[in-house]
Amino acid sequence: MAQNRTIDRQYGDPSEATDPIIEMRDAQVTYDDGETFVLDDVSVSIERNEVVGVVGESGSGKSMLASAMLDAIPDPGRLSGEVLYHRPDGTTVDVLELSDEELRQFRWEEVAMVFQGAMSSFNPTMKIGGHFKETLKAHDAHVTEGLEFARELLSDLYLDPDRVLDSYPHELSGGMTQRALIALSLVLEPNVLVMDEPTAALDLLMQRSILMLLQELKEKYDLTMVFITHDLPLVAALADRMAVMYAFDLIEVAPRDRLIGNSGHPYTRALLNSTPNLDAPLEEMRAIEGQSPAPINVPSGCSYAPRCPLATDECRDVDPDFYDTGEGHGTACHRWEEARETIALNFESIDPEATGADSEGGA
Repeated sequence: MAQNRTIDRQYGDPSEATDPIIEMRDAQVTYDDGETFVLDDVSVSIERNEVVGVVGESGSGKSMLASAMLDAIPDPGRLSGEVLYHRPDGTTVDVLELSDEELRQFRWEEVAMVFQGAMSSFNPTMKIGGHFKETLKAHDAHVTEGLEFARELLSDLYLDPDRVLDSYPHELSGGMTQRALIALSLVLEPNVLVMDEPTAALDLLMQRSILMLLQELKEKYDLTMVFITHDLPLVAALADRMAVMYAFDLIEVAPRDRLIGNSGHPYTRALLNSTPNLDAPLEEMRAIEGQSPAPINVPSGCSYAPRCPLATDECRDVDPDFYDTGEGHGTACHRWEEARETIALNFESIDPEATGADSEGGA
């Protein structure tokens, strides 16, 4: 198990965040009676009205981080620590202390989640309009007014409300269904939208289109967003701040442009160099050697040390705290200065509009 990292307020410390809406403190998700960690002492704050992109390889703990924000860990997983939610009226609730009924209301009315694969989120025997009505009734909302708002949301997402509400999920395209799911997640007007790989099943053009629509929704409805993805260029088009996960913990947190252009963790730099982009010739792309550790086999010291070309005995023995590398940027690496000097990036900047594919294959 990694040590608990102290994160400077500029890039995430829950105790010193300026205007947090969600704070996670020492969040752990364990299985096998606490023997297996799939989220390891994560502490981070999400600022009100910002977009945070969380990236990393498959199996790094991104989805567990998203689920932990809503206390929605699948059984038999156990979530411990604190997840604090700060309401607009100034009150604060510990999500892990909510009753089942309070939690049910919290998950739709204050923090909503959008999963990948919209088809699996809809009942195939119920029309889309029925899903909106069912959600509104379950939360004692005014159905007529709620459906009017649903129509507005669907229009915001460039959908024909009449057609969509009167259609079964299978009668809509993948992009239309995913946009309908986003509208459904917003119909109760939550303050936070957590998205777990929401565009992974869509083609590149539709991914970019939905990101532009999400930006418009954020501005219109004053939303806070947490966007979970393995596709670094995709989230770079939307995020204000980015967080990189590796081996079930955060290893780097920074403003978007700084993380892309001046990252300090060798893993982040390797991840960037494995990402397809038009600035770098194909032959300069580099896959990351080795594999990320399994939950039952996380090494002592820095979890990335077995794959890191800069690793020393200190790296293998001592789990690094976050180093303040300037300008709201924190890096959990003993050798972050050397990493910047010796691990060159194979591009000048990532242009989200120009980059193509997802980065998972290269990582």
